[in-house]
Amino acid sequence: MSELVQNLSQGDHPVEISIRPDRTASALKRCIDKGYAHIKFTGTRGGTDLYVPLVVDETDLTTADFENETGTVKLVGKLTLDYVPVRCLAVIDLQTMAGTGHLELIA
Repeated sequence: MSELVQNLSQGDHPVEISIRPDRTASALKRCIDKGYAHIKFTGTRGGTDLYVPLVVDETDLTTADFENETGTVKLVGKLTLDYVPVRCLAVIDLQTMAGTGHLELIA
């Protein structure tokens, strides 16, 4: 297992939503509606941008107000990073478009 996967699977790490050109709650909502999110782990060397296909049943939008850009979203998705299958979990504040996240190894 790579050092990156090992590091990101231990404890929570700072993350932010990485949407271009507009990093807004409405842009994030459009991505979620399409089934994905771009999540950047900012604490790695140069940052680690991940395209995360979301698991709809595990993603939680109940406390999010996308129109007023308040509340939080819990994004959950599965992907492969450095040949290792992982789940990505991130909690994002819609006002700052940042939060915390981590990876979980999939056995």
